[in-house]
Amino acid sequence: MCGRYTITVTLDELLLRYDISYNYSARYSPKYNVAPGQLIMAVIHDGEKNKLGELRWGLIPEWAKDDKSAYQMLNARAETLADKPAFRKPLERKRCLIPADSFYEWKGTGKQKQPMRIMLRSQEVFSIAGLYDTWVSPEGNRISTCTVITTAANELVADIHDRMPVILTKESEALWLDRSIKDVAVLRPLLQPYPTDDMLAYPVSSRVGNVRNDDKSCIEQIALLL
Repeated sequence: MCGRYTITVTLDELLLRYDISYNYSARYSPKYNVAPGQLIMAVIHDGEKNKLGELRWGLIPEWAKDDKSAYQMLNARAETLADKPAFRKPLERKRCLIPADSFYEWKGTGKQKQPMRIMLRSQEVFSIAGLYDTWVSPEGNRISTCTVITTAANELVADIHDRMPVILTKESEALWLDRSIKDVAVLRPLLQPYPTDDMLAYPVSSRVGNVRNDDKSCIEQIALLL
């Protein structure tokens, strides 16, 4: 499961990275401990250009009777996307990018768990593959939500956890966002583990286990405790 990540760049850097030229007006600040249930930054393509906006992490399918499914759909397994009713239609027409510059996983079992920060060796922003949907509550409120797609862990992450988020290459981002592409056979090859040699991981403070902690100390490297 992917349950925490970071996006620590400035808004200007984020807009430049995704070739977004308009003045984004919603609130944005670097986040060092993004958690499920929060509003998160996401990129979609409207048919003409990339757009940056907020989605709530935890997918609610448009056909759901209530919002109770959100915390059960934080992640979506790449291997079974086309088989799950909640993900089948979003896979065809509602795909998004979730900008991040690292994600956290916990190494070890029981009480002896060491949080690890995992990132690209280049330390650049990367795109997690996501799906989104819009649900209308019984009161008429429109809620746009998303889920993070996961795949089998690469060799680096496998030493920490058996799953990892799908990190798209820059070259595949436009294909993932292209609404005209609905063939799952075309999309499936994109959902692979990211190359091990291009990633690194290091231990961080247990403070990241508390969602209220969201500052630079969350990403500071510490000595491995295990």
